[in-house]
Amino acid sequence: MTTETEQPLTIDELAARAGVTVRTVRFYGTKGLLPPPVIGPRRVGQYGREHLARLELIEELQHRGMTLAAIERYLARLPPDLTVRDLAVQRAVVASWAPESVETVSRAELERRAGRALSEEDVERLAAMSIVERGGGAFRVDPGMLRLGVELLDVPLSHETLLAARTALIEHSRAAARELSRLLRDAVAERDARDVRSLSARMHPLVVQALLTTFQRSLREELREWLDEEG
Repeated sequence: MTTETEQPLTIDELAARAGVTVRTVRFYGTKGLLPPPVIGPRRVGQYGREHLARLELIEELQHRGMTLAAIERYLARLPPDLTVRDLAVQRAVVASWAPESVETVSRAELERRAGRALSEEDVERLAAMSIVERGGGAFRVDPGMLRLGVELLDVPLSHETLLAARTALIEHSRAAARELSRLLRDAVAERDARDVRSLSARMHPLVVQALLTTFQRSLREELREWLDEEG
């Protein structure tokens, strides 16, 4: 579960990084929601970044009000070979199901949640992605997007490229959201306002998941064509 360049985590370290108890980690393990650890020296279980990303996804699902049975079904539908970045994307999608939530944390807490020390350049890049915002001596952070943003810090792209990519994503996603909203508004124009709110709440996660899946497939096709052209 870990690579040679990654420092494995003990169960205590994993629980601390995820902000849960050791008992919770063990409980998820017995339920099959969390893969078993690699057994290291002295029979000590070693956990990796995949465990942390999956644990954070499980916690996000719980915070959205999903029952344990519903979480099991959700995880069972995911591909078995999801990477840490894939799990972070899934968590970001789940976080979008609920109203936007921003927390104010200290620098130490921000780094604890990020799972690494953050340089000033790292913080600036996170701020450029609208994941972190400075506020006096504290930081306002979007918890659902933080893990994904931290993963992007290691992507070898310039600050300008990340900003341009973010702008493109925002412009196109807003255009898609506007068109989908118009279609749904026309479809429920004659319904009671309470029914419309209920339908909107149910449709939100489905639409977000559909957009994510469609975008992933489109991006994969574009990259395949680009690589084929490059020979």
